[in-house]
Amino acid sequence: MIQASLLNQTHLAVPGDQEVTLTHTSDKLSSFLKVSEKEWLVLLRKCRSVADLKQAHAQVVKLGLFHKPFCASNLVSVAALADWGSIDYACAIFDQIEEPGSFEFNAVIKGYAKEMRFVEALWLYQAMVENGVEPDQFTYPALLKGGGLSSDAAIQVHGHVLKFGFAEDLFVQTSLISLYGRCGEVELSRAVFGEIGVRNVACWSALISANARCGLWDECLEVFGEMMREGVCRAEESALVSVVSACTHLGALELGMCAHGLLLRNVAGLNVAVQTSLIDMYVKCGAVDKGMDLFRKLERRNLLSYSVMISGLAIHGRGEEALNVFSQLLAAGLEPDHVAFVGVLSACSHAGLVDEGLKYFGRMRNEFGIQPTIQHYGCLVDLMSRAGMTSEALALIQSMPMEPNDVCWRSLLSSCRVHRDLDTGEVAAKQLHLLNTENAGDYMLLASIYSQAQRWDDVARIQTEMARKGRAKTPGYCLVEVKRRVYKFFPQEKSYPKCEGVYEMIHQMEWQLRFEGYNADTTQVLLDVDEEEKKERLSAHCQKLAIAFALLHTSEGSPIRLARNLRMCSDCHRYTELISVIFGREIIVRDRNRFHHFKNGTCSCKNYW
Repeated sequence: MIQASLLNQTHLAVPGDQEVTLTHTSDKLSSFLKVSEKEWLVLLRKCRSVADLKQAHAQVVKLGLFHKPFCASNLVSVAALADWGSIDYACAIFDQIEEPGSFEFNAVIKGYAKEMRFVEALWLYQAMVENGVEPDQFTYPALLKGGGLSSDAAIQVHGHVLKFGFAEDLFVQTSLISLYGRCGEVELSRAVFGEIGVRNVACWSALISANARCGLWDECLEVFGEMMREGVCRAEESALVSVVSACTHLGALELGMCAHGLLLRNVAGLNVAVQTSLIDMYVKCGAVDKGMDLFRKLERRNLLSYSVMISGLAIHGRGEEALNVFSQLLAAGLEPDHVAFVGVLSACSHAGLVDEGLKYFGRMRNEFGIQPTIQHYGCLVDLMSRAGMTSEALALIQSMPMEPNDVCWRSLLSSCRVHRDLDTGEVAAKQLHLLNTENAGDYMLLASIYSQAQRWDDVARIQTEMARKGRAKTPGYCLVEVKRRVYKFFPQEKSYPKCEGVYEMIHQMEWQLRFEGYNADTTQVLLDVDEEEKKERLSAHCQKLAIAFALLHTSEGSPIRLARNLRMCSDCHRYTELISVIFGREIIVRDRNRFHHFKNGTCSCKNYW
């Protein structure tokens, strides 16, 4: 007598009127044994758990169907690939097959990859080849898409692709592009891409994602731009999210808006994670109001979306609005975490809200039970330092319950330059030296403080020490987006054709600046040279070159958006304020610390940066 059911009667029926179930007693056995191979497959597809699958396995053995290749293959495939499946059970079935073919090998390889067991997938592939089973067009996508291979292993598998004649299989080529990207071998990704004759959406998307995975944001946008010029107006969601990330890093608003449009056209219903990425992109490309508009339209907001909006408003100096969003977070019943409070404290710092910052620091500990980390103390140091309270900031650092890190000391040193506090600056520089974490930027900050005090011997000593220790100054650069292309400018750059007309525009700008009372701040030049040479060097700062280029190549009255890798110097700040009123342009600059919105001769930072 058969005591157990093969599959639950509530969700399983053979085509036709007659239901099939093993809850029937032995008088039904004869009818059950008449179940055909086709009908058994229907039963298999209705499995909803490993327990169901085991009963189906037992039944196919009883019916004598297991050694039919079609049945065994489907058992392996379902066990390996179903959402509820078990790769270990799939392997147990696989081991019972006398001569497994490519279908069975592919199913288990794909199952291993699905479970992130990449080494075992590679071992099984090796066993497949050693047993004389030729891979087919489905083997390599299953093996390669899972990732987890080293560069050497990837190259060896690529050799097999060539050996077995799949070099021109588009599906396999696309998988190789993705694999090399995951291995950090983006040059090999590009090489494979270059060999593809007719490219589809998938291979373009794979190359975009490969560049993004390696942090090659310029190249990521170059590929995206080329794809658009080729007339490919679709892309996979993952690739478009990579483009959004690249635009976020480079401040490329126009390209980011293009990617946003493609997402809306190609993806039905953006999830909250993608929408939050878009908010972050708009905010970090200077379009904070657009980011705020998207945030308001979010149907569901989570802690991350609130934190991104708070941090975004913070770097634009809109502290009151950031605190308002934090109040909305609390009203929504969400519990803020340490990340949210970093955003809140940063907002207070950039807006000069010292009292509010201290109040929220206290609430974080007393009301929400969050113990301050070094990040929170760093925000407090920054808050006090920016406000000119460098002595109080030093006292806070010295009283912290943990060892201060280089970020705290560097924040203090930077503010000492702004507020011309030489004594405290020397203390901060000494501590950075003791931590052995000082970089070229730290030396330059201290040298700038000495320069402000006209202590040229100390400036020379700092520069000599930098050279002795091999501390090269981080090259400053400025990015500007014009007609959906991002251009990078370095100080004193004269490359052709990018700089064609730029220096003529610089001379025109400087001529008009004279009538606005502009005087170059030569203290920003850390060389003991005459004033005229200092002014000449200042005139070719990367930000000024980028502004001149934008004035030449954008329509009159349109905003100019720049992104810098270093903090803006005081001379460039004053210069940009005046250019905004002379040419009637809004100029939005993202530097290492925050955003500056220049309009009608004033800056949103109110000289608080």
